[in-house]
Amino acid sequence: MVYFKNLDSGVAYMLLAALISALNGALAKMLSEDMSALEIVFFRNIIGVFLILYALKHTPPTLSGGKIYLLFTRGLFGFTAMILFFYTITTIPLGEAITLNKTSPLFVAILAYYLLGEHLSKRSVFALLVGFLGIMFITKPFGMDVSYEHFLGILGGFFAAAAYTTIKKIKDIYDSRIIVLSFVSIGTLLPALLFISASFIETPQSLSFLFPEFIMPMSISIWLLIGFMAIISTLSQWLLTKAYSASNLSIIGVVSYTNIPFAIGFGFILGDSLPDIFTFLGIFLIVCAGVLIGFKRK
Repeated sequence: MVYFKNLDSGVAYMLLAALISALNGALAKMLSEDMSALEIVFFRNIIGVFLILYALKHTPPTLSGGKIYLLFTRGLFGFTAMILFFYTITTIPLGEAITLNKTSPLFVAILAYYLLGEHLSKRSVFALLVGFLGIMFITKPFGMDVSYEHFLGILGGFFAAAAYTTIKKIKDIYDSRIIVLSFVSIGTLLPALLFISASFIETPQSLSFLFPEFIMPMSISIWLLIGFMAIISTLSQWLLTKAYSASNLSIIGVVSYTNIPFAIGFGFILGDSLPDIFTFLGIFLIVCAGVLIGFKRK
């Protein structure tokens, strides 16, 4: 029990966020059979807006705020990362899409070093390398066909890292719920504008996923999935915001790798084949990386 008492709060938040995020990816994969990626983003966020507004009405924020441009930037980066992530989910296998999104910790480490002046200890660097080695065993990247969709997945990882880095810049002036509200609000308004613009703009096939026709879902089962996804996604965003506010960005980035084994598990439930021995080895290395840096030194 003493080890769990020493568990860093940011790591605990991220572990739970990673589990919920993997579940969210599985739900998005299911919804993609009936909806476009932009519709999934829109409905996921608009419900999140109401959830966050209710939470703020129940318990008003205490932090004064300021630097609203950073709040807007966080929301814009978050929306861009989300639409790219959901699009890759609809076009390539769930495990691959989530793995490509997990390039974000690498970008986080780079951005934190150059923008925030964070120092990486030898233990953190070693854990980062172990985590990436685990990803290599899982994805077998040298055998992956890197397509346009794969490139968009990596680009989504970069924008996710930019959003996480922005959280670190504003965590002391904005309540975590306000930070999440900026994300879901922009993630609602921008898709609405893209839907309105769709009939007036001719786009190349490579960008057509940004300007789809809006089709209102009619099935009760789809609405139930949308509502459930919106609730757990908003919870995941709150946990993620708390995680990146509580601990070193690079450390939390490594722990976020646990999203991959969680996603593989949900993929298996949805009918994916069992992982091979290299994938299991990769999962083991990722867990070891999280354990290595997830406990505070005495």
